[in-house]
Amino acid sequence: MPDLRVRSKQRDDSGAVLTVTPESAGWTYVGFKVVKLEPGESAGGGEVGREACLIVLSGRCDIEVGKQRFDNIGERMSVFDDISPAAVYAPAGVLYAITARTPLEVAIGSAPGAGGGEARLIPSERITKETRGEGTNTRYVRNILPETEVADSLLIAEVITPGGNWSSYPPHKHDRLAEPHESHLEEVYYHRLNPPQGFAFQRVYTDDRSLDETVSVEDGDVVLVPRGYHPVGAPHGYDLYYLNIMAGPKRTWIFNNDPAHAWIAKKK
Repeated sequence: MPDLRVRSKQRDDSGAVLTVTPESAGWTYVGFKVVKLEPGESAGGGEVGREACLIVLSGRCDIEVGKQRFDNIGERMSVFDDISPAAVYAPAGVLYAITARTPLEVAIGSAPGAGGGEARLIPSERITKETRGEGTNTRYVRNILPETEVADSLLIAEVITPGGNWSSYPPHKHDRLAEPHESHLEEVYYHRLNPPQGFAFQRVYTDDRSLDETVSVEDGDVVLVPRGYHPVGAPHGYDLYYLNIMAGPKRTWIFNNDPAHAWIAKKK
């Protein structure tokens, strides 16, 4: 099994600082890339049989998808700004190009797609927000590409977890296709920390403990979740951001809490 922790690297000639493919992850559906560009620089992509969603994490840019162009998008300079990102959906098989207007960080999630859909801008004001949990289990969610938005496979959200709080908690999983009880979704967590010298912890484990790893994550790390429960803890003093990219054989998110800890969600 591949290492669950994937670290960012110095950017390559394409601007990529982090790349996860189905092959490198040892799974079937989810691909993920982070690109960093300076003003005036460009990067591109697009794959036959795979849709993509381009999330403008920070900075401003122009994005072309096929014959459509979306100019000067992106409204925040940090993922920790209290502003939702802008995103662009690219149907399977359609080429895209990103050109930076400012220092830019863009995340690209990909998954199998049938093609034939329309490229579109998902502006920040369209992205719904919600607060989950209470007390030290409080976190703040921005739903970038939920089930209510049209796509073939991808489900995408980002979460801010204040320092000292837990997230994806109680531990939950979605690793078997058994509707209406549970869905099968692979998932990546792209982590950022504020201040950036911080760290956080993520545990990934199954009921039988055939998979049981606790990962210390730093700013810019990805954690792969091929199966099992996957809670996250943010130490005091360091706010945690993560971007979730999910995909599986059916585009629905149905999860189950770990029975040993499910009581936490029911506590009043």
